[in-house]
Amino acid sequence: MYDWIRPVLFKLDAETAHGLTLYGLDVAHRSDLGRFVATPPQDLPTEAFGLHFPNPVGLAAGLDKNAAHLDALGALGFGFIEVGTVTPRPQIGNDRPRLFRLRQHEAIINRMGFNNEGVDALVRNVLKSSYRGVLGINIGKNKDTPNDKAADDYLFCLERVYAHASYITVNISSPNTQGLRDLQEEATLRRFIETLREAQERLGSQQGARKPMLLKIAPDLSEAELDSIASVLLAANVDGVICTNTTIDHSAVASDPHGNEAGGLSGKPLFVRSNQVVRGMRQRLGDRIGIVGVGGILDGSDSVEKMDAGAGLVQLYSGLIYRGPALVAECVDEIRRQKETRDAG
Repeated sequence: MYDWIRPVLFKLDAETAHGLTLYGLDVAHRSDLGRFVATPPQDLPTEAFGLHFPNPVGLAAGLDKNAAHLDALGALGFGFIEVGTVTPRPQIGNDRPRLFRLRQHEAIINRMGFNNEGVDALVRNVLKSSYRGVLGINIGKNKDTPNDKAADDYLFCLERVYAHASYITVNISSPNTQGLRDLQEEATLRRFIETLREAQERLGSQQGARKPMLLKIAPDLSEAELDSIASVLLAANVDGVICTNTTIDHSAVASDPHGNEAGGLSGKPLFVRSNQVVRGMRQRLGDRIGIVGVGGILDGSDSVEKMDAGAGLVQLYSGLIYRGPALVAECVDEIRRQKETRDAG
């Protein structure tokens, strides 16, 4: 079905098409037409971060910022869904246009700027949802919160989403909030993570359930910076790391009419660099900390390659824009085939 609809959507402004697609998924789900949208894959049970996933292919944060479409997205067969990024207070994000398709490169540039309705609205949406699968909630800081107060924003969100999430992702790697990536600097990151880890354990004790906490990092990091981040993650015993967010390196798309738009680049041009970060972090972290691989998965073989690089789970976003919901089952089935082939060998 998506092959018929995509040409129409691609004639629209990218952000308008995004909203229309989510609306259409909701309508299809409520009217029992979801079976015409996608066929969910058979389960491929996967364990990570102490959680059980029905399959290792998830939805990356950013598609459903306010957890307003969980039921419809959950019906597409994802092994887990991550919503957000959410901030303490509502914010409108950056001025439009702020989302661009680079069709010849199967890529997207966005400078959304953490547009969302605030953490309280997200929690209300989660509570209204019937979705009972693995749910990640991605948290961030408001644009006008200075970095020396950033931990306060993350703690505010952590405390409010903790009871409703299967895991929490700490996003310090979006390029669209000025200065956010500075939180990845080693000394700053060490203090920041220690503060959040203390809150994580406190909340787990209070609520009788420890929820994993993951850190989402950028692809635009030097080897020395990756060394530093890995050192902090290991010292703090963080549960997992998501590799990677979007890139600020637009050299691969410089010839595109939108190639010089400000913002983070995702999709196919990110694939190789994202895999390099996954592989590098796996070498640094060993088996102590789990890795979620995201960035540039456009077909089933891409998902296998990302797992071969060291990811235990993968996430999709831009690939869904170009391939549609069928990409979920394609990735799960290809991962299954590769696993069966290797087990038989």
